[in-house]
Amino acid sequence: MTDVAGPESAPISELDLAAEFPQATREQWQELVAGVLRKSGKLPEDFAGAPESKLVTRTYDGIEIQPLYTAEDVPGDIGFPGLPPYVRGSHPDGQVSTGWDVRARFTGDDARAVNKAILADLEGGVTSIWLSVPPESVADALNEVYVDLAPVVLDAGASFEAAAEALFELFAEREIPASEATAVLGADPIGLAARSGSAVDLAPAAALAARVDGKYPKVRTVVADGLPFHEAGGSDAQELGALAAAGVTYLRALTDAGLAVEAAAGQLEFRLAATADQFSTIAKLRAARRLWARVAEVCGFTSPMRQHAVTSPAMLTRRDPWVNMLRTTVACFGAGVGGADAVTVLPFDAAIGRPDSFSARIARNTHAVLLEEAKLAGVADPAGGSWYVEKLTDDLAHAAWAEFTAIEAAGGLVAELSSGALAGRLAATWEKRSKRIATRRDPLTGVSEFPNLAEKPVVRAPVESIVESAVEGGLPRHRYAEGFEALRDASDAYLASHGSRPKIFLATLGPVAAHTARAGFAANLFQTGGIEAVNPGATDDLPGAFRASGARIACLCGTDAAYAAEAAAVAASLGADHVLLAGKGSYDGVDENVFAGCDALEVLDSLHAKLGVAR
Repeated sequence: MTDVAGPESAPISELDLAAEFPQATREQWQELVAGVLRKSGKLPEDFAGAPESKLVTRTYDGIEIQPLYTAEDVPGDIGFPGLPPYVRGSHPDGQVSTGWDVRARFTGDDARAVNKAILADLEGGVTSIWLSVPPESVADALNEVYVDLAPVVLDAGASFEAAAEALFELFAEREIPASEATAVLGADPIGLAARSGSAVDLAPAAALAARVDGKYPKVRTVVADGLPFHEAGGSDAQELGALAAAGVTYLRALTDAGLAVEAAAGQLEFRLAATADQFSTIAKLRAARRLWARVAEVCGFTSPMRQHAVTSPAMLTRRDPWVNMLRTTVACFGAGVGGADAVTVLPFDAAIGRPDSFSARIARNTHAVLLEEAKLAGVADPAGGSWYVEKLTDDLAHAAWAEFTAIEAAGGLVAELSSGALAGRLAATWEKRSKRIATRRDPLTGVSEFPNLAEKPVVRAPVESIVESAVEGGLPRHRYAEGFEALRDASDAYLASHGSRPKIFLATLGPVAAHTARAGFAANLFQTGGIEAVNPGATDDLPGAFRASGARIACLCGTDAAYAAEAAAVAASLGADHVLLAGKGSYDGVDENVFAGCDALEVLDSLHAKLGVAR
């Protein structure tokens, strides 16, 4: 190491940190891991494999997430920012000079209300406008908006030609030179077909791109949107594979319409979902650029993928929606670190209805905190060099490339949508995801974990985008919380008609210290379904407390020793219609068990039926 000297100190010729300590080895770490796992009972004494294998988790793409990464896990050359394969970012300086494009979404039929919201957001720091209104409302929605300073991204569904024409007329009316006009026209016939099940007609989008090419050098025509595949329950690799396939399909259509391949690539913008899994989001954006760089290498163009990241609609909850602020903050963090060119933070109440001014302000201030206070864009590729992120990026890129090549081998994305093959793969992933959500292995804070039955519902005016709803025949649109929230909705209806919630009695065995852990677990589980858990605490008269509670169903809560000694007698004494037990084990009089990893949705749905809660 070179000499290091303070202002008034003698130079230090060499500094070897921790030199007095022996060098740690992987084998020593493995011994420590084995000791902890054996103590917890998760590692048999005769286990011969690597002990850390017990800590490996797997993504929906089958990628193994190890508990420890080292420099040996990092793949080969990952390049530099601004150069192929663009893993480290599309720009040489990252986003140090400008930050990412803060893009807000505006939708609805009331052009005045949309215009008011746009002006407020622009004043608060938004830098581009994602606009979904009928074509005839484009001019009114953009009244007093300096569209030469705040680029517009149209999202008009099947009406993209008319919406583009309205925007061109606005450019002309305001005397904005064609060479300076900046916009994304939002033509996405593949995404529309994925949403609606309609036939794909690429010709109008290609014709519009040919018209734009040359005349409007800063206008992009086509959006390749990964959100339909993400919201259908797809994995990261499935989303990226479909996204790359959509991009290639558009390249073919645009070059067939007469555009050079470089010009055709410059007409595309790609939209991806950013989730609360920050590392997956970072890796997804980096892997996506690598995929497209490979496509560019094969097709003969050099321009990098332009990315628009949107905080996942699928992860937003209607219950305890305030938690969505945390989810979208983490997602925005991941998108920014991952190098997205533009980021949209959906307001925390977006799953409920039209966002109000407060939620819109929080959404745009999320960007401001991460950009201005956290200095997140102050370094190019801030995750670069992380052994975990680099390995995850590499693994995800390979998995996504396999998905992409499978789609291409089957005739391309349009053929895969028409045949239903892609829908089938997405549905299979959604089934796996649903099982993990139902068993609470993928927890949803405020919904499947730590629910608040006393929360006041957040009410918002309904809003219907012209491209927002899934249509029968198209890919489904899921939200991860939908199963638990349906149970809560049914509980609310029961409360409205009966004056109280459905309830279950917790038959607590022994002193508080003995039963509180399982009573707390059981109460949390039942409340996720809107079922009130009546806890009598430590009592010597459980039958009397049960009768006083007005409940018809009971759940025994205590230690294993207490169950062995008392479960059968207590179950018989209660006179309950149905008896559950918090934990495992079979006992006379116990009809059902609830435990960590049980299918909570199945248990709760069954309890609703027994309690007379209509669905």
